[in-house]
Amino acid sequence: MGIGLVDPILPSIAKGLDATPGQVSLLFTSYFLITALAMLVTGFVSSRIGGRRTLLLGLALVVVFAGLSGTSGSVGELVGFRAGWGLGNALFVSTALAVIVGAAAGGSAAAILLYESALGLGMACGPLLGALLGDASWRYPFFGTAFLMAIGFLCITAFLKEQPKPARKTGLLDPVRALGHGGLASVAGSAFFYNYTFFTVLAFTPFVLDMSPYNSGAVFFAWGVLLAVFSVLVAPRLQARFGSLKVLGGSLVLLAADVLVLGYGSHTTAVVCTILSGAFIGVNNTVYTELALGVSDAPRPVASAGYNFVRWFAAAAAPFFAPRIEEWTDIHIPFVVAAVTAALGALVVLVRRDALTHEAEELEERHAAEDGVTVFAN
Repeated sequence: MGIGLVDPILPSIAKGLDATPGQVSLLFTSYFLITALAMLVTGFVSSRIGGRRTLLLGLALVVVFAGLSGTSGSVGELVGFRAGWGLGNALFVSTALAVIVGAAAGGSAAAILLYESALGLGMACGPLLGALLGDASWRYPFFGTAFLMAIGFLCITAFLKEQPKPARKTGLLDPVRALGHGGLASVAGSAFFYNYTFFTVLAFTPFVLDMSPYNSGAVFFAWGVLLAVFSVLVAPRLQARFGSLKVLGGSLVLLAADVLVLGYGSHTTAVVCTILSGAFIGVNNTVYTELALGVSDAPRPVASAGYNFVRWFAAAAAPFFAPRIEEWTDIHIPFVVAAVTAALGALVVLVRRDALTHEAEELEERHAAEDGVTVFAN
């Protein structure tokens, strides 16, 4: 919800702090850049203090820095606080999925679907709450995020039992070494290009739509609903019928076409394409997550950290470059670039399909074996 909470108020932040879209975009850049770099230390930390404590440490940092973000008096302060927020995000995100998979009783496929459904629902509900709070002041959504993360902190404290620490402690460079596996490197490389497209939609489109917080919140609510539905209900069924690689490649090509139309269409067309992109993003998120965790023999926290280390750099790059590309050219070209990066993600899948085929087949077999659990989870 924290990501979606802030999204509808990006134009309001720019007005409130007398900043340009390019300056406000640095909120995402600093956040995801620190998140990417911190991925190298998350496994080091969690293997020593345990997954539960790592999650609590990450959430505590998010609570503190999200709250401080709401007190910012300048864009510089806000960017700095977002960097601290990014460190907390890294500790939480890289550990959360591994903890969920380890704690779940229904198998990894069902756990991943529950994880993706939580992300999708959060991204759907966040913009509505962000619009409600942001209509009063751009500062309130940051305080709202801090409050929500505090609830998460209390829930983990009360309900999550500590899991056994790994027999081998993770080194600082283990996530980088894990990327030496061809399959994981291929997934991470494809996800790098995909994430540039994803965060062009998420961080740059609100400025293009130029809508009130309520209207922008409604658009991204619909976007988040499609993301949740397609990640949880549609993606597994498409994978079972067509295979993971065909689904991923096809979805990336459709996303490329969608953002290209978004960039050149009318305002109504841009709204429709923004919402529709949630469907393709939902499918991609589920398939990428499963491939990243199952493609190599590295421990899940290490594989997740290495995968996220690569892809979050693109999440940092897109909000930085998109408004600058607009300044250098025109409003259409950032979406052309986003369409090209989505197509490049599909090209990586195509070129590296031999390295990924065996792992994808194993994932399909796992889906079939856990089909009853998956249907129940849905």
